[in-house]
Amino acid sequence: MTRRHLIALLTSLGLAPAALRAQGPTPARPKVEPLRLPDAEWRKRLTPQQFAVLREEGTEIPGTSPLNHEKRKGMFHCAGCDLPLFSSDTKYESGTGWPSFYAALPGALGTKTDLKLLVPRTEYHCARCEGHQGHVFDDGPPPTGKRFCNNGIALKFVPAAA
Repeated sequence: MTRRHLIALLTSLGLAPAALRAQGPTPARPKVEPLRLPDAEWRKRLTPQQFAVLREEGTEIPGTSPLNHEKRKGMFHCAGCDLPLFSSDTKYESGTGWPSFYAALPGALGTKTDLKLLVPRTEYHCARCEGHQGHVFDDGPPPTGKRFCNNGIALKFVPAAA
């Protein structure tokens, strides 16, 4: 994570030191260029399970992702297009069986209302490739109170440089 990303994250969470806040707002991540490919190309790039989640808004079986146990420092990227979505600093154990985060990187996600279960939920997706990642709920830990409940198969972990 770069210093700029850390400052942006802390500022978005209201945790930046006063000296940094006094300098003005941290610039938002530049708008990412969309990556739109035909289904045939996505099928070449993704495993069948990744395609089902990222492109068809499926859900992996809870407790099956190796990323549930990932504890190293680093970044979680979209498995579809490699856009960084979450810092390991915001990952926590939610007990749900899916990797969970209390904050996303600025500008990394888009959202929409999901009515598949008849109850409105907020679905979130990668801002670049629009690949389905999971749902966000208001039952997470401080400082945001959010729980970004992510399909592990929709992510790839990139360890921090040693």
